[in-house]
Amino acid sequence: MVRSSNIIATPPGATIKEQLNYRGMSQKEFAARMDMSEKHISKLINGEVQLTAETAIRLEMVLGIPAKFWNNLEAIYREKIIKAEAENAMDADVEIAKQFPYSEMANFGWIPVTRDTKEKVINLRKYFEVVELSLLGSEQITRIACRRLAITEKSDLALMAWTQEAKIKARDIQTAPINIKGLISTMQDIRKMTVLKPKDFCPQVKEHLADCGIALVFLPHLKGSFLQGASFMDGNKIVVGLTARGRDADKFWFSLFHELAHIVLGHVGQPNGTSEDDEKTADKWAGDTLILSEDFDVFKRKKDYTKKSVLQFAKAQGIAPGIVVGRMQLEGMIEYSMLNDLKEKYEIAV
Repeated sequence: MVRSSNIIATPPGATIKEQLNYRGMSQKEFAARMDMSEKHISKLINGEVQLTAETAIRLEMVLGIPAKFWNNLEAIYREKIIKAEAENAMDADVEIAKQFPYSEMANFGWIPVTRDTKEKVINLRKYFEVVELSLLGSEQITRIACRRLAITEKSDLALMAWTQEAKIKARDIQTAPINIKGLISTMQDIRKMTVLKPKDFCPQVKEHLADCGIALVFLPHLKGSFLQGASFMDGNKIVVGLTARGRDADKFWFSLFHELAHIVLGHVGQPNGTSEDDEKTADKWAGDTLILSEDFDVFKRKKDYTKKSVLQFAKAQGIAPGIVVGRMQLEGMIEYSMLNDLKEKYEIAV
């Protein structure tokens, strides 16, 4: 028997049992008359096996009730099971759907606008391409390497929503086969683009990465995700998603190089996602790639943190001065309120 809030699916076996009780017939005798094993008859009565057309004909011979009746009873039972299980799954998914930032996702045009709870569930299932939202916890469905500031249950779901949009957008991006060595060799070319404006560097970065089998996608920030970037495998390409609007240049470039670090270091596609150590390693790799560690140590020892000194160092490194400022603030060399006029704020179309 399968139950939901509105449906009870009772197997035909319950009716068989009633008939046996009426006749005072044991299951052992019934099995002999049906020419079936006692084990199969027990499963039939408990609804553990399907009542087939052949079994229906045997029931007609033994119990005198037409095969059509038994076939119909089985069909009704199977239909009710499907409906009951669907209703139970809907009830469970309604609770999951409440945790998603549905309104914000709808405002971005990712999913249809609706206030109906069940419609929200259906729309989210279609968006995530799953029959039930509970499947989003599967390791086969969600394998993400990401950089974010905090982790909560809601933020995990917001992260899934954001990365799903990145996956959908990336399907329209043509890429060459994945080439990690090619990515490493082109890293310095991408680093040089930090001095350009977004309208100039965006298409170039996308092209360089596409040549290495990587689809770069820019998306708006989804509240509650605490997300700065994410990278993951999707079919025969790697997807890198970045939040971009209103971002300081140093944070944008660090996030990009952090995600590229995950790719270079082999963190993308791991069954259990990235560990804390993976994130720290990616942070260090990104920082040292953007600013050569040996050169930065020399700059740091001079303790000349004036604007002029920062501009000179950034020019010598061939990077945007805001990246140097961000590194200095992060390492406590200067206060977070200092030299922010050297930081450019990006507005990147998504």
